[in-house]
Amino acid sequence: MSENFIPDIVLQDNTNQRLPCVLVLDGSGSMVGKPIEELNKGLELLSSELKEDDIACQRVQLLLIRVGGHEEVEIISDWTDAIDFVPPKLVANGTTPLGKGVNLALKKIEEQKKNYRDHQIQYNRPWLFIFTDGEPNDAGWEKCAEKAVESENDNKAVIFCIGSEGANFKKLQKFSTRSPLMLEGLQFEELFLWLSKSVSSTSKAAPDSSSQLAAIEWGSVPT
Repeated sequence: MSENFIPDIVLQDNTNQRLPCVLVLDGSGSMVGKPIEELNKGLELLSSELKEDDIACQRVQLLLIRVGGHEEVEIISDWTDAIDFVPPKLVANGTTPLGKGVNLALKKIEEQKKNYRDHQIQYNRPWLFIFTDGEPNDAGWEKCAEKAVESENDNKAVIFCIGSEGANFKKLQKFSTRSPLMLEGLQFEELFLWLSKSVSSTSKAAPDSSSQLAAIEWGSVPT
């Protein structure tokens, strides 16, 4: 895979304002069975919902990073306009190097913003969406979390942390200035429906405006 992962012709043909959105998804062994199946269904719903929005499908760009497995961290779907997005099938195995996954996400965000500027394309503040059912277990994850918060404080990204009921929310909190949210049960489809509605609304807003979030009906703030 080349470093210039968005061919020039893509940005030349579609000069719409963009909303880059990176999903860092937990594909570790603890997600085996129903959780990973529901996560995959959620990604399919995200794809179909965005494609039904004539504006969002041209403006929202997605990049998916999986943490877990023998590669530890891998890009499973590189930058793609929503209209062309094909949801990958995640498998569950390995550990949860969440710090490495977030660090890679921040790097890819900055690379893509430069790519937009080079092509004179306006963009909304990037979204970084982090999901885990456990906790980071890679060495040095705390520094990666600090880097994420610094990025958010510098208005370089908007970061959302989501955990299932078994997640370590105290550690997840360290990746964002916002409180993490707990996914109730296995409501992945409801979660990704919320994400699709939220990014659709934000993609239609001016580049310097704040994020426009849909009502949250799939989770709550953990106590």
